[in-house]
Amino acid sequence: MALNQVPLPAEKLSTSSPEIAIHSANGKGSATFLEAARIQESFSARFEKRVLLWLAARLPLWVTSDQLTALGLASMCLACASYVLARWHRSGFLLAPFCLALNWFGDSLDGTLARFRNCQRPRYGFYVDHMIDSVGAVLLMGGLAASGCLDWKIAAGMLIAFLLLSIESYLATYTLRTFQLSFWKFGPTEIRILLSLGSVVLWLDPRASVFGSSYRLFDFGGLVAIGGMLAMLFAAAVPHIARLYREETRSLHANSQQTTSHSAEHAQKNKRQPIGCRAQ
Repeated sequence: MALNQVPLPAEKLSTSSPEIAIHSANGKGSATFLEAARIQESFSARFEKRVLLWLAARLPLWVTSDQLTALGLASMCLACASYVLARWHRSGFLLAPFCLALNWFGDSLDGTLARFRNCQRPRYGFYVDHMIDSVGAVLLMGGLAASGCLDWKIAAGMLIAFLLLSIESYLATYTLRTFQLSFWKFGPTEIRILLSLGSVVLWLDPRASVFGSSYRLFDFGGLVAIGGMLAMLFAAAVPHIARLYREETRSLHANSQQTTSHSAEHAQKNKRQPIGCRAQ
């Protein structure tokens, strides 16, 4: 292992929900934070996890998770700039895949590195990472719209669908304690790969269309992406709503029965007592 880094036991890198002690900002007291179970079932998940662990074991100790997170944001800004450049010079389409690869390195490795070194900050990491993901999505869709290769209305539709799907995932994390990192075998890595391949095609031929039709490559892909993300949203949200309804309706009935039972016991006790001694 490089630089005397010691890997954590396998269970420390699993997708289970470890309990982590959180100390208050003023140093007075602490609480236990239970992380949500991470569900990552994309096509590339197994191979990607091995690669990320291999990289985490070999990064210099001066490299931190915060630096990788900043790298992920900076590279998404560069990806946006690359697509804007492509409006005037198609070399921008060739630069974009490199920026997306750099974004993968920073965005995917920051959490892995924190878990590998056992220095997780689960609330801070979750909040910052997904705020940056949302900003990155705006930058990416804005760059694609400015490039001229994607109709701005389709870019806006993709952004809205992505943010809705993200909101569903974050709500499920809070209410169900499960954090869905992929849907239908597709995750952020697969999206980066498809976008990179499409960018290379447009670098080779900026007028590329779908099977010789009038549909431009990214317009067609964007419409498919919007339909797919909305279908994923429906497929995830409906079962989650049904599950929460069932679980909390049962809890409500149980609490109601318990309250009724206590009220009956209280009334029975009052009947047994003299009128002057009954509980008010």
